Amino acid sequence: MKTNYELRYAAHPQDAKSYDTARLRRDFLIEKVFSPDEVNMVYSMYDRMIVGGAMPVNEALQLEAIDPLKQPVFLRNRELATFNVGGPGVVRVGDTTYELDYKEALYLGSGDREVYFESKDPAKPALFYFNSLTAHRNYPDKKVTKADAVVAEMGALETSNHRNINKMIVNQVLPTCQVQMGMTELAAGSVWNTMPAHIHSRRMEAYFYFEVPEGQSVCHFMGEPDETRHIWMQNNQAVISPEWSIHSAAATSNYTFIWGMGGENLDYGDQDFFKIDELR
Repeated sequence: MKTNYELRYAAHPQDAKSYDTARLRRDFLIEKVFSPDEVNMVYSMYDRMIVGGAMPVNEALQLEAIDPLKQPVFLRNRELATFNVGGPGVVRVGDTTYELDYKEALYLGSGDREVYFESKDPAKPALFYFNSLTAHRNYPDKKVTKADAVVAEMGALETSNHRNINKMIVNQVLPTCQVQMGMTELAAGSVWNTMPAHIHSRRMEAYFYFEVPEGQSVCHFMGEPDETRHIWMQNNQAVISPEWSIHSAAATSNYTFIWGMGGENLDYGDQDFFKIDELR
């Protein structure tokens, strides 16, 4: 196995206004989330969230403590939430084993436990997408499925944004320190997510786009509401959204995305909305 990581530093919104396409993609886009028999991570200075992916094929992959953590065990001072977006998989946490099928999630609290990701069938490898944040205390591990989720049906086909928001790792379902994650599924014929646009001034966010059909793309919008930018993205890619930035997208087809947040509060509804006709 191999573990890869990189650091991403925070940017002032005034500086980000001058970024060209290459700089925007370098600082915010995570192009390679999954590689066979590798664990890939981006350590972001936005609330110190780690965005990563594990793709076990021929062997189990250990969640190793990367150097920026300065700890012998990844979960010593961190919590982690992961979604399986591939074939049937297994997450081994110490002496406990969790089986995760497609679109099932797992929350892991902090503590000195080793974590391994495995696939049940190498021909159909599991794809574990995860977010990790610092944790001040331990909360119990818990598997979460769509049956456990708080579901909000929003939008309409007339406005091209009919979608189900599956709030899965949120404080209405289980206790966490910082991390919140969920999965939004767009209906056929809908392409817009998270509209009207908003920002979370007390939380950063990361989006992971999947179920994007071959040959199709997602246009992710970011930046301050009065001076937005865009990043074209492909299937199984992620993007970092600072606390000062909107996070919205339109695509050339319907798709699904996983949102993850971290910051100083757990109030999902703590958002500042902006009128659609006032975006710039």
